[in-house]
Amino acid sequence: MDERHFNRLRWRCRRGLLELDLTLQSFLDRQFAQLTPPEQWAFEILLEAPDNTLLAYLHGMEQPQETELRQIVAKIRQ
Repeated sequence: MDERHFNRLRWRCRRGLLELDLTLQSFLDRQFAQLTPPEQWAFEILLEAPDNTLLAYLHGMEQPQETELRQIVAKIRQ
């Protein structure tokens, strides 16, 4: 992945809730490069969710319907 794409992802990790900003940006910095291409794709799809939905996923109050998204949420929560 080129630096430009990575920087766009970093921008998309900026949310309306500070907790989400910190969690998503930390995951991007620490683990994104080690993910498989399908996992990276799932992370990008996850970023399309509204803030409240993402927060519910990361707090375990809700789960995404798609298996790939559930798996990436589990990795973020670790």
